[in-house]
Amino acid sequence: MSHQIIGLHHWFDSPPGRYLLEWEQARLDEAVADIFGYHSLQLGIPMLDGLRANRMPYQWLALGQDAVRGPIAYAQAGDDEGAPLRRRTVDLLAEPVALPFSDASLDLIVLPHTLELSIDPHAALREVERVLVPEGRVVISGLNPASLWGLRQRRARLYQRLGRGNLYLPDVGEFIAYRRLRDWLQLLSFEVESARFGCYRPAVRSAHWLERLSWMDPLGERWWPILGAAYFLVAVKRVYGMRLLEPAWRNNRQRATATVPVANRARGRARTAQSMPVRREQP
Repeated sequence: MSHQIIGLHHWFDSPPGRYLLEWEQARLDEAVADIFGYHSLQLGIPMLDGLRANRMPYQWLALGQDAVRGPIAYAQAGDDEGAPLRRRTVDLLAEPVALPFSDASLDLIVLPHTLELSIDPHAALREVERVLVPEGRVVISGLNPASLWGLRQRRARLYQRLGRGNLYLPDVGEFIAYRRLRDWLQLLSFEVESARFGCYRPAVRSAHWLERLSWMDPLGERWWPILGAAYFLVAVKRVYGMRLLEPAWRNNRQRATATVPVANRARGRARTAQSMPVRREQP
């Protein structure tokens, strides 16, 4: 699995990779800015700072052990002004399928391409559901196989079987389709709060051509929105059938005030019935 992780990280350093990271970073800043709580976690892809716009006091970056072995594990992309790369601190070594957190202990989890790299993406989602509090959020980004980039990737795989051609996207296994991911989330009692697609430029490798084709992004959002190269969604953990428990002294007082009037009314009706004369009708 380590060669897949390093391959994906190296691909992010290419022109299309930087184009994708820039779009995802903007979506992350928008999504997490107004999510409140105390504990948040980002799993994977340290080049993206998914929690920088969030105001939770406790934030952690977790990577798998294979990813930390690579020399690019701590690197973070510089800003638009050409600032030098800085190193981020990895707080935890954890796999998505076995998180070292107790049940219902996190308010926000960010998964940038984490499911694509997981050995069992469905088990990773179950683990996310376990550690999230009710009404907690999970933010997921991934590559869309139903896009121009996915089409070129499938064509390149076909050419490789014939002994020629190179892959456009990193060879990290099968990418998860957006509708399939929604079905998984629905089975785990998640409700998709918002979803968005992006990166509509064709699958080219040159930064020059990516820049010249920037006019395709607004057209893609309007005319073929679900065919973007990447998708981004925010889901909420719903727990149905919950009831808030009130203090015992309050429940006892409510029961006492509810039973006394009923007893008094019943006793009053009995006394009234005894005191009323019996009226007999004449035949």
